[in-house]
Amino acid sequence: MTKAELVNAIAIQTGYDKTSILNVVESAMENVKKTIAEGENVYLRGFGSFIVKTRAKKLARNISKNETIVVPEHKIPAFKASNEFKKML
Repeated sequence: MTKAELVNAIAIQTGYDKTSILNVVESAMENVKKTIAEGENVYLRGFGSFIVKTRAKKLARNISKNETIVVPEHKIPAFKASNEFKKML
């Protein structure tokens, strides 16, 4: 499902115009991204959690130059589905 399809489905379900729905969906996504970028988690009860995971420092290989490099510790965004959501699958 694309963002446009999501907006269309919500507009049909609620009866609101697509422009308003699009603004709400984009605002929600921006707020989730901003909160995750600040290092905080976002919890949506019944849906899941957008969390920040930390990947440990590790050694890797650059095959083209045949050398070992160090990948520093870094943070990545992740999503963990709620139990209710998992049961639907």
